[in-house]
Amino acid sequence: MQGEADRQRDLLDVESLAGHLLPAGSVFAFLAEHRDVLFPPELFGDLFPSGRGRPSIPPEVIASVLVLQSLCGYSDREAVDALTFDLRWKAACGYAVDACGFHPSTLTYWRKRLAASERPQRIFEVVREVITATGVLAGKTRRALDSTVLDDAVARQDTVTQLIASIRRVAREVPGAAELVTTHCTRLAEVAGGDYTATGKPRIAWDDQGAREGLVTALVGDALALLTWLDEADHDAEGVPHGLALIQAGGGRAAEAVALLALVAGQDVEPAQGSDGTDGRWRIARKTAPDRVISTVDPDARHAHKTRERRQDGFKAHVTVEPDTGLMTKVALTKTNGSSNSDATVGADLVTTDPTLTEGTHVQVLGDSAYASGPMLAILAGRNWEPVLKPLPLRPTVEGGFILDDFTHDPAAATLTCPAGTTRAVSSKGTVTFGVACRGCPLRQRCTTSAQGRSIKIGEHHQLQREHRQRAEHPDFQAVYRQHRSMVERSIAWLTRGNRRVPYRGVDKNNAWLHHRAAALNLRRLLTLGLTRQDGAWALA
Repeated sequence: MQGEADRQRDLLDVESLAGHLLPAGSVFAFLAEHRDVLFPPELFGDLFPSGRGRPSIPPEVIASVLVLQSLCGYSDREAVDALTFDLRWKAACGYAVDACGFHPSTLTYWRKRLAASERPQRIFEVVREVITATGVLAGKTRRALDSTVLDDAVARQDTVTQLIASIRRVAREVPGAAELVTTHCTRLAEVAGGDYTATGKPRIAWDDQGAREGLVTALVGDALALLTWLDEADHDAEGVPHGLALIQAGGGRAAEAVALLALVAGQDVEPAQGSDGTDGRWRIARKTAPDRVISTVDPDARHAHKTRERRQDGFKAHVTVEPDTGLMTKVALTKTNGSSNSDATVGADLVTTDPTLTEGTHVQVLGDSAYASGPMLAILAGRNWEPVLKPLPLRPTVEGGFILDDFTHDPAAATLTCPAGTTRAVSSKGTVTFGVACRGCPLRQRCTTSAQGRSIKIGEHHQLQREHRQRAEHPDFQAVYRQHRSMVERSIAWLTRGNRRVPYRGVDKNNAWLHHRAAALNLRRLLTLGLTRQDGAWALA
């Protein structure tokens, strides 16, 4: 059942004894005075539908601890230690000087309940409601988009480690698989003299390429044998499904283990000889899979390339910021790869679902070139919103030669005219082929090096992007971009300061953490802007 705070203060209540020592305008002082208003018990009533059982910690205390924890970047144990020994935390949460904090697992328990509820991000939403109530965003219709890569909480694993860990996981999670691994997955023992219960790397001559390929062959062979057995024996003698049948039936952790083994067994290896691998030998592939799992400990973590020089492993945090105040109105955490997780796709979803924007108002959306995709411009055009997005750069096929905008596009006639004056129709698939018209053309050396002549592929939203590039050359566009886009960089800096590494595993848990941290930063920013409560309403002094 839900806990309830004692409204009668303890004799040694820290706020009563030393509340005057709390820094004015700090999050500690604010929570000490307004935590029960910001996080009332009814806000969390759905988490405890039953009135039976032992009372939990009062919800305003847990919510306050979650806010302070994400603000300070503490682990669960560090947060509870701060609640026990730090007078500022005690004052913020209404604890007495001699009160002991709760067990750290209580925070895990509450986060699980929040994640399973219909409003998993309610703490962030409550702070956003405070933002709206103050009127600080009234009339502010600019939103800036940006993203940053956050490091994962696990170490990257090589192919050998992933294969061994995946087989071990199947042995643990799938009924009957442990015995098969022990009795039938013997290839590893043949090449390294060990089995899947041994810790550390297999003992082979790592300087010998043949020994390395032999180890990879053994591990892939064991993995495929295990998957084959699971495929051929979807049910045990009692009819209980396991293996691949569990995947089809949504078999939880066992299904996840089998799916991960199948993925790892194929993502990094290729036949060592021949195109079909009939000789049974395998080697590490000389390529990187597009959606490569980098660790079996956290299968959601991915390689990230924010720039060519900067490479990280982890997740991507996306934010929507009101540029004049630096307040984050929407945030999301995703994997770093995949078209559905691109900056433009996620950014479009964030800004179009931002509840702080009033329907029908003129909105300026600011962002770097990662957001200036055709679909993003089409979405904004459909809402009559103004894109202040840095255009994607155009690169000529010949150094110093013509770019795409040097060709004249007629969307009504569906034609494209080259700088030499030759006009060709745009095909239904968006292809324009000049072909023989390039023979003898005096401008050919500035246009193409292809013997077949110039060929151009036009996207679905080509005209929108062309018009956007023209608008971006106007001084007013550039002035707005320079003045208002930079604030989102400051918000990103606040977000990542001391918290570049996520604390949990998986997208869902870290997405919840990102929302809690954004809520804490928004609250701190509001206090800097003068947040106060007057006559029962939130306002800015």
